[in-house]
Amino acid sequence: MSSQSNSSKQVLRDKVNARRGLLVPGAFNALSARVIADLGYEALYITGAGVTNMYFGMPDQGFIGLNELADHTARIRDAVDIPIIVDADTGFGNALNVRHTIRTLERAGADAVQLEDQVAPKRCGHFNGKEVLSCAEMVGKIHAAVDARSDAGMLIMARTDARSVHGFEDALERAARYSEAGADILFVEATETADEIRKLPQLLDKPQLMNLVIGGKTPIFNADELADLGYGIVLYANAALQGAVAGMQKALTVLRDTHRLDEDPALVSPFSERQRLVNKPYFDQLEKKYADK
Repeated sequence: MSSQSNSSKQVLRDKVNARRGLLVPGAFNALSARVIADLGYEALYITGAGVTNMYFGMPDQGFIGLNELADHTARIRDAVDIPIIVDADTGFGNALNVRHTIRTLERAGADAVQLEDQVAPKRCGHFNGKEVLSCAEMVGKIHAAVDARSDAGMLIMARTDARSVHGFEDALERAARYSEAGADILFVEATETADEIRKLPQLLDKPQLMNLVIGGKTPIFNADELADLGYGIVLYANAALQGAVAGMQKALTVLRDTHRLDEDPALVSPFSERQRLVNKPYFDQLEKKYADK
Protein backbone atom coordinates (compact mmCIF):
# COMPACT_ATOMS: atom_id res chain seq x y z
CA MET A 1 0.00 0.00 0.00
CA SER A 2 1.27 3.51 -0.72
CA SER A 3 2.30 5.86 2.08
CA GLN A 4 -0.38 8.28 0.84
CA SER A 5 -3.04 5.60 1.18
CA ASN A 6 -1.87 4.63 4.65
CA SER A 7 -1.79 8.28 5.65
CA SER A 8 -5.31 8.99 4.37
CA LYS A 9 -6.64 5.97 6.26
CA GLN A 10 -5.12 7.17 9.52
CA VAL A 11 -6.33 10.72 8.93
CA LEU A 12 -9.87 9.44 8.44
CA ARG A 13 -9.71 7.14 11.47
CA ASP A 14 -8.46 9.97 13.70
CA LYS A 15 -11.14 12.38 12.51
CA VAL A 16 -13.95 9.85 12.89
CA ASN A 17 -12.79 8.80 16.34
CA ALA A 18 -12.72 12.46 17.44
CA ARG A 19 -16.53 12.45 17.05
CA ARG A 20 -16.64 16.09 16.05
CA GLY A 21 -19.00 15.78 13.11
CA LEU A 22 -16.64 15.51 10.14
CA LEU A 23 -18.68 17.09 7.32
CA VAL A 24 -18.50 14.84 4.25
CA PRO A 25 -20.14 15.46 0.85
CA GLY A 26 -20.81 12.74 -1.68
CA ALA A 27 -18.95 12.53 -4.99
CA PHE A 28 -20.39 10.91 -8.10
CA ASN A 29 -17.34 11.18 -10.38
CA ALA A 30 -13.76 12.44 -10.41
CA LEU A 31 -14.63 16.06 -11.21
CA SER A 32 -17.13 16.29 -8.35
CA ALA A 33 -14.41 14.84 -6.11
CA ARG A 34 -12.01 17.54 -7.30
CA VAL A 35 -14.56 20.24 -6.46
CA ILE A 36 -15.06 18.77 -2.97
CA ALA A 37 -11.32 18.65 -2.25
CA ASP A 38 -10.75 22.10 -3.77
CA LEU A 39 -13.35 23.62 -1.42
CA GLY A 40 -11.44 22.32 1.58
CA TYR A 41 -13.52 19.34 2.67
CA GLU A 42 -11.43 16.82 4.56
CA ALA A 43 -12.97 13.62 3.19
CA LEU A 44 -15.49 12.51 0.57
CA TYR A 45 -18.00 9.72 0.11
CA ILE A 46 -18.46 7.87 -3.17
CA THR A 47 -22.23 7.63 -3.29
CA GLY A 48 -23.81 4.55 -4.84
CA ALA A 49 -26.99 6.52 -5.49
CA GLY A 50 -25.07 9.37 -7.09
CA VAL A 51 -22.98 7.13 -9.32
CA THR A 52 -26.10 5.19 -10.37
CA ASN A 53 -28.06 8.39 -11.07
CA MET A 54 -25.23 10.10 -12.98
CA TYR A 55 -23.67 7.06 -14.69
CA PHE A 56 -26.85 5.24 -15.72
CA GLY A 57 -29.59 7.85 -15.30
CA MET A 58 -31.38 5.25 -13.16
CA PRO A 59 -32.69 5.19 -9.57
CA ASP A 60 -30.76 3.81 -6.60
CA GLN A 61 -32.13 0.27 -6.74
CA GLY A 62 -29.06 -1.93 -6.98
CA PHE A 63 -28.14 -1.42 -10.63
CA ILE A 64 -24.45 -0.62 -10.12
CA GLY A 65 -21.93 -3.48 -10.01
CA LEU A 66 -18.62 -3.95 -8.24
CA ASN A 67 -16.48 -3.41 -11.34
CA GLU A 68 -18.15 -0.09 -12.08
CA LEU A 69 -17.83 1.03 -8.46
CA ALA A 70 -14.16 0.02 -8.34
CA ASP A 71 -13.51 1.92 -11.57
CA HIS A 72 -15.07 5.08 -10.13
CA THR A 73 -13.10 4.61 -6.91
CA ALA A 74 -9.79 4.28 -8.75
CA ARG A 75 -10.48 7.36 -10.89
CA ILE A 76 -11.44 9.41 -7.84
CA ARG A 77 -8.39 8.15 -5.93
CA ASP A 78 -6.20 9.41 -8.78
CA ALA A 79 -7.97 12.79 -8.69
CA VAL A 80 -7.74 13.61 -4.95
CA ASP A 81 -5.58 12.93 -1.91
CA ILE A 82 -8.23 13.31 0.80
CA PRO A 83 -9.74 10.21 2.46
CA ILE A 84 -12.37 8.31 0.48
CA ILE A 85 -15.35 6.44 1.94
CA VAL A 86 -16.98 4.05 -0.56
CA ASP A 87 -20.63 3.05 -0.47
CA ALA A 88 -20.55 -0.66 -1.40
CA ASP A 89 -24.29 -1.25 -0.95
CA THR A 90 -24.89 -4.87 0.16
CA GLY A 91 -21.34 -5.95 -0.71
CA PHE A 92 -22.63 -7.51 -3.95
CA GLY A 93 -23.64 -10.86 -2.48
CA ASN A 94 -22.94 -13.14 0.47
CA ALA A 95 -20.00 -13.12 2.88
CA LEU A 96 -17.61 -14.51 0.26
CA ASN A 97 -18.69 -11.80 -2.18
CA VAL A 98 -18.13 -9.22 0.56
CA ARG A 99 -14.59 -10.53 1.01
CA HIS A 100 -13.94 -9.99 -2.71
CA THR A 101 -15.61 -6.56 -2.60
CA ILE A 102 -13.41 -5.34 0.25
CA ARG A 103 -10.22 -6.54 -1.40
CA THR A 104 -11.21 -5.01 -4.73
CA LEU A 105 -12.15 -1.61 -3.30
CA GLU A 106 -9.09 -1.51 -1.07
CA ARG A 107 -6.86 -2.01 -4.11
CA ALA A 108 -8.81 0.74 -5.90
CA GLY A 109 -8.00 3.23 -3.13
CA ALA A 110 -10.81 3.12 -0.57
CA ASP A 111 -10.00 4.26 2.96
CA ALA A 112 -13.36 3.06 4.32
CA VAL A 113 -16.06 0.80 2.90
CA GLN A 114 -19.73 0.91 3.86
CA LEU A 115 -21.87 -2.23 3.85
CA GLU A 116 -25.61 -2.37 4.51
CA ASP A 117 -28.00 -5.05 5.72
CA GLN A 118 -30.62 -4.79 2.99
CA VAL A 119 -31.78 -7.75 0.94
CA ALA A 120 -30.51 -7.46 -2.63
CA PRO A 121 -31.39 -5.77 -4.86
CA LYS A 122 -31.07 -2.89 -2.44
CA ARG A 123 -32.84 0.42 -2.78
CA CYS A 124 -32.22 3.94 -1.53
CA GLY A 125 -32.57 4.08 2.25
CA HIS A 126 -35.24 6.75 1.88
CA PHE A 127 -37.40 4.70 -0.52
CA ASN A 128 -40.28 2.56 0.69
CA GLY A 129 -40.37 -1.22 0.27
CA LYS A 130 -36.98 -2.12 1.77
CA GLU A 131 -36.21 -5.53 3.26
CA VAL A 132 -33.35 -6.45 5.59
CA LEU A 133 -31.29 -9.60 6.06
CA SER A 134 -31.26 -11.55 9.28
CA CYS A 135 -28.96 -9.96 11.81
CA ALA A 136 -26.87 -13.15 11.90
CA GLU A 137 -26.24 -13.08 8.15
CA MET A 138 -25.11 -9.46 8.28
CA VAL A 139 -22.81 -10.21 11.23
CA GLY A 140 -21.15 -12.88 9.08
CA LYS A 141 -20.67 -10.38 6.27
CA ILE A 142 -19.03 -7.90 8.64
CA HIS A 143 -16.68 -10.60 9.94
CA ALA A 144 -15.76 -11.36 6.32
CA ALA A 145 -15.13 -7.66 5.61
CA VAL A 146 -12.90 -7.24 8.66
CA ASP A 147 -10.89 -10.36 7.77
CA ALA A 148 -10.56 -9.39 4.10
CA ARG A 149 -8.78 -6.06 4.49
CA SER A 150 -5.03 -6.27 4.00
CA ASP A 151 -4.47 -2.94 5.78
CA ALA A 152 -5.90 -2.94 9.30
CA GLY A 153 -6.13 0.84 9.01
CA MET A 154 -9.00 0.65 6.54
CA LEU A 155 -12.35 1.26 8.22
CA ILE A 156 -15.46 -0.89 7.84
CA MET A 157 -18.77 0.95 8.19
CA ALA A 158 -21.90 -1.06 8.97
CA ARG A 159 -25.24 0.41 7.96
CA THR A 160 -28.60 -0.87 9.07
CA ASP A 161 -31.83 -0.09 7.26
CA ALA A 162 -33.95 -1.78 9.94
CA ARG A 163 -35.38 1.53 11.26
CA SER A 164 -37.85 1.74 8.39
CA VAL A 165 -38.60 -2.00 8.41
CA HIS A 166 -38.72 -3.12 12.07
CA GLY A 167 -38.44 0.12 14.03
CA PHE A 168 -35.85 2.07 15.98
CA GLU A 169 -35.19 -0.50 18.72
CA ASP A 170 -34.39 -3.24 16.23
CA ALA A 171 -32.06 -0.90 14.37
CA LEU A 172 -30.27 -0.16 17.64
CA GLU A 173 -29.93 -3.83 18.46
CA ARG A 174 -28.53 -4.59 15.03
CA ALA A 175 -26.05 -1.72 15.18
CA ALA A 176 -24.77 -2.99 18.54
CA ARG A 177 -24.30 -6.48 17.07
CA TYR A 178 -22.47 -5.06 14.06
CA SER A 179 -20.16 -3.18 16.40
CA GLU A 180 -19.36 -6.41 18.25
CA ALA A 181 -18.59 -8.06 14.90
CA GLY A 182 -15.83 -5.50 14.27
CA ALA A 183 -17.40 -2.57 12.41
CA ASP A 184 -15.45 0.65 12.99
CA ILE A 185 -18.31 3.06 12.18
CA LEU A 186 -22.06 2.55 12.66
CA PHE A 187 -24.76 4.02 10.43
CA VAL A 188 -28.46 3.84 11.31
CA GLU A 189 -30.14 4.90 8.06
CA ALA A 190 -33.38 6.85 7.67
CA THR A 191 -33.98 7.90 11.26
CA GLU A 192 -37.29 9.74 11.27
CA THR A 193 -37.37 11.92 14.39
CA ALA A 194 -35.14 14.52 16.00
CA ASP A 195 -35.32 12.54 19.24
CA GLU A 196 -33.85 9.45 17.57
CA ILE A 197 -31.02 11.53 16.16
CA ARG A 198 -30.22 12.97 19.57
CA LYS A 199 -30.31 9.56 21.28
CA LEU A 200 -28.12 7.52 18.96
CA PRO A 201 -24.66 8.73 20.08
CA GLN A 202 -25.58 7.95 23.69
CA LEU A 203 -26.80 4.42 22.91
CA LEU A 204 -24.03 2.98 20.72
CA ASP A 205 -20.34 2.60 21.50
CA LYS A 206 -18.68 3.22 18.12
CA PRO A 207 -18.46 6.48 16.14
CA GLN A 208 -21.53 7.01 14.00
CA LEU A 209 -22.50 8.56 10.69
CA MET A 210 -25.66 10.63 10.27
CA ASN A 211 -26.91 10.81 6.69
CA LEU A 212 -28.83 13.97 5.84
CA VAL A 213 -30.81 13.41 2.65
CA ILE A 214 -32.27 16.61 1.26
CA GLY A 215 -35.96 15.84 0.84
CA GLY A 216 -35.66 12.44 2.57
CA LYS A 217 -37.11 10.91 5.73
CA THR A 218 -34.53 12.26 8.20
CA PRO A 219 -34.92 15.73 9.75
CA ILE A 220 -32.14 18.09 8.67
CA PHE A 221 -29.83 19.19 11.48
CA ASN A 222 -27.01 21.72 11.43
CA ALA A 223 -23.72 19.82 11.25
CA ASP A 224 -22.39 21.75 14.26
CA GLU A 225 -25.26 20.49 16.39
CA LEU A 226 -24.56 16.92 15.28
CA ALA A 227 -20.90 17.44 16.18
CA ASP A 228 -21.93 18.55 19.65
CA LEU A 229 -24.04 15.40 19.95
CA GLY A 230 -20.93 13.31 19.23
CA TYR A 231 -21.41 12.07 15.67
CA GLY A 232 -18.22 11.03 13.90
CA ILE A 233 -19.43 11.91 10.39
CA VAL A 234 -22.18 14.16 9.03
CA LEU A 235 -22.91 13.00 5.48
CA TYR A 236 -24.59 14.92 2.68
CA ALA A 237 -24.35 12.08 0.18
CA ASN A 238 -26.08 13.76 -2.75
CA ALA A 239 -25.92 17.50 -2.10
CA ALA A 240 -23.41 17.90 -4.95
CA LEU A 241 -25.55 15.82 -7.28
CA GLN A 242 -28.73 17.74 -6.51
CA GLY A 243 -26.86 21.03 -6.87
CA ALA A 244 -25.40 19.91 -10.20
CA VAL A 245 -28.81 18.91 -11.53
CA ALA A 246 -30.29 22.25 -10.49
CA GLY A 247 -27.38 24.07 -12.15
CA MET A 248 -27.72 22.13 -15.39
CA GLN A 249 -31.45 22.76 -15.51
CA LYS A 250 -30.99 26.47 -14.87
CA ALA A 251 -28.27 26.99 -17.51
CA LEU A 252 -29.92 24.85 -20.15
CA THR A 253 -33.30 26.49 -19.63
CA VAL A 254 -31.71 29.86 -20.39
CA LEU A 255 -30.04 28.39 -23.50
CA ARG A 256 -33.33 26.82 -24.66
CA ASP A 257 -35.31 30.00 -24.15
CA THR A 258 -32.81 32.61 -25.40
CA HIS A 259 -30.70 30.54 -27.85
CA ARG A 260 -27.56 32.02 -26.27
CA LEU A 261 -25.42 31.40 -23.19
CA ASP A 262 -22.59 33.73 -22.26
CA GLU A 263 -19.93 33.27 -19.56
CA ASP A 264 -22.23 34.38 -16.77
CA PRO A 265 -20.90 33.05 -13.42
CA ALA A 266 -24.47 32.92 -12.11
CA LEU A 267 -25.19 30.27 -14.74
CA VAL A 268 -21.96 28.56 -15.74
CA SER A 269 -18.48 28.06 -14.38
CA PRO A 270 -15.95 30.17 -16.29
CA PHE A 271 -13.85 28.34 -18.89
CA SER A 272 -10.68 29.13 -16.95
CA GLU A 273 -12.13 27.72 -13.73
CA ARG A 274 -13.05 24.48 -15.45
CA GLN A 275 -9.48 24.10 -16.71
CA ARG A 276 -8.07 24.81 -13.25
CA LEU A 277 -10.26 22.14 -11.66
CA VAL A 278 -9.13 19.50 -14.14
CA ASN A 279 -5.48 20.48 -13.51
CA LYS A 280 -4.68 21.68 -17.02
CA PRO A 281 -1.71 23.86 -15.92
CA TYR A 282 -0.08 20.74 -14.47
CA PHE A 283 -0.50 18.82 -17.72
CA ASP A 284 0.84 21.81 -19.67
CA GLN A 285 3.99 21.62 -17.55
CA LEU A 286 4.28 17.88 -18.16
CA GLU A 287 3.88 18.41 -21.88
CA LYS A 288 6.78 20.88 -21.86
CA LYS A 289 8.89 18.53 -19.74
CA TYR A 290 8.52 15.63 -22.17
CA ALA A 291 8.59 17.64 -25.42
CA ASP A 292 11.46 17.09 -27.82
CA LYS A 293 14.35 19.42 -27.00
